[in-house]
Amino acid sequence: MVCQMELTSHLLTAAALDSVAENEMTLAPQLIDETPDHSLTRFDKGFYSLGLLHQWQGTGTERHWLLPLKKGTQYRVVEKLCAGNALVELTTSPQARKKWPGLPHTLQARLLSKTVKGKQVQILTSMTDIRRYPSADIVDLYTYRWEIELGYREMKQHPLHNRLTLRSKLPGMVRQELWGVLLAYNLLRLQMAQMAYSLKGIEPNELSFTQAAAFLIKELTLMPAVSPGRIPEVIKHMTAMAPAFVLPHRRERSYPRAVKRRPQKYPYLKSKNENASQLN
Repeated sequence: MVCQMELTSHLLTAAALDSVAENEMTLAPQLIDETPDHSLTRFDKGFYSLGLLHQWQGTGTERHWLLPLKKGTQYRVVEKLCAGNALVELTTSPQARKKWPGLPHTLQARLLSKTVKGKQVQILTSMTDIRRYPSADIVDLYTYRWEIELGYREMKQHPLHNRLTLRSKLPGMVRQELWGVLLAYNLLRLQMAQMAYSLKGIEPNELSFTQAAAFLIKELTLMPAVSPGRIPEVIKHMTAMAPAFVLPHRRERSYPRAVKRRPQKYPYLKSKNENASQLN
């Protein structure tokens, strides 16, 4: 499955899914037509494909993209705009031009470099106008891409109860169950967005999903017993509960990538020194 999310509200704007024989790069083009104009899509570096990016940008009006520079990417500097900011030229491959009709031999993009916590970060984007799109703002924007990972976690932990597999066993039923999960998640997030916008200076992703979802599910479960004339009153009550779910400001934390230890059937054998200290 590949999803597109509006990152401040965590509302899913599009999704595509298929069997495990397909990959995300195959599914991503299905989201192009669903992408709104005057938008910026933040990609993971795994989505680096000049054909995909060119089609994404050229399908509508002001449909920009942004992603980290993939290691080993070949490019030619066309113009140095300022420190850590350059206009570069990327050469497309014959295979890509065959797969994506209309793909030119070269594409121009903007390459930004910035040192963040002692590490150099390089971002590639279609926003080439240096006056409209300041460099510092663009690099900082990419950090918000992780909001979609939080959205995936919310879907897995709450609606799916952290289950490793779905209940359905047939392909058609699996699709139906997945679409049901996405729709249920979006309905909760839509109500949370309305609650957040009733407060001043609060974005929907600043509300606790776990607490708000538990409250909303309880209220919606009781809705069939409510008379139609009282439904606006109940909705108003749900919106008024928004301050109870506002989260504290996020802390700046860093978690380096690491491989988890594989679970073992038997306990680890303790060393002689450890056994000796226990005997004493």
